[in-house]
Amino acid sequence: MNYDLSQLPERTPKPREQGYTMMMDKGMSLREVEDFLEVGAAYTDIVKLGWATSYVVPNLKRKLEIYRAADIPVYFGGTLFEAFIIRNQFDDYRRLLDTYGMEYAEVSDGSIDLDHEHKCEYIRELSKAVRVLSEVGSKDAEKIIPPYKWIAQMEAELAAGAIKVIGEAREGGNVGLFRSTGEVRSGLVEEILTKIPSEKILWEAPQKAQQVWFIKLLGANVNLGNIAPNEVVSLETIRLGLRGDTFSHFLDMDAVDPMFRPAAKTGKPGTSMPRG
Repeated sequence: MNYDLSQLPERTPKPREQGYTMMMDKGMSLREVEDFLEVGAAYTDIVKLGWATSYVVPNLKRKLEIYRAADIPVYFGGTLFEAFIIRNQFDDYRRLLDTYGMEYAEVSDGSIDLDHEHKCEYIRELSKAVRVLSEVGSKDAEKIIPPYKWIAQMEAELAAGAIKVIGEAREGGNVGLFRSTGEVRSGLVEEILTKIPSEKILWEAPQKAQQVWFIKLLGANVNLGNIAPNEVVSLETIRLGLRGDTFSHFLDMDAVDPMFRPAAKTGKPGTSMPRG
């Protein structure tokens, strides 16, 4: 960092298993990737090439090389996996991973109706060769999955070999974990956490309010995904309590300048914490 500040939450160091920031690349150019890495590489743990953008973007091999040179792993979005599965091309998908030297893969069923045992079998097969991230939840806003099914599917997919399960939200943050307004389905999240360890879940949270909610609930080292490239640095400041949304969340109020302590502590009229 550029200078010292006290009372910041400790961030797990890279390479980390907890505190992930997953950036979503929706078709960035090589120059955009290079510009992003100049400022965002230190705060990015993994990159998803969204949907099937890897099929249409030019210079795919070169893009992967640029990310790898920055020690940032990349994986193809789960929609690409589903596109191969629905066409009965699973062997072709595995060859694709080999061709591009992929170390990670996403298994999802957000756009197709896939028997869950079959999904777990794909996870078992792929986990023999790569690290698997499996996504739970539907991209269909009308399809509401009850909490017990989220939990059962997450448990089964972790048991099948997934290193993390992803809570579905799409790139807009308006399905799955969230209502159409973007509001967190807090009861769902809290019930999931009664059975699934937080470090095993990557929560898709593309909206700032969603990121703030998860950080306040689970701390600076919560795993968050579907982060836009221009929001990665911003997210890091939210994690550290250096943006108004979490400004006082990590502070020890007994240790701050006395004039900012609550009235109950000082016996004087309270002063609001600065915002900004």
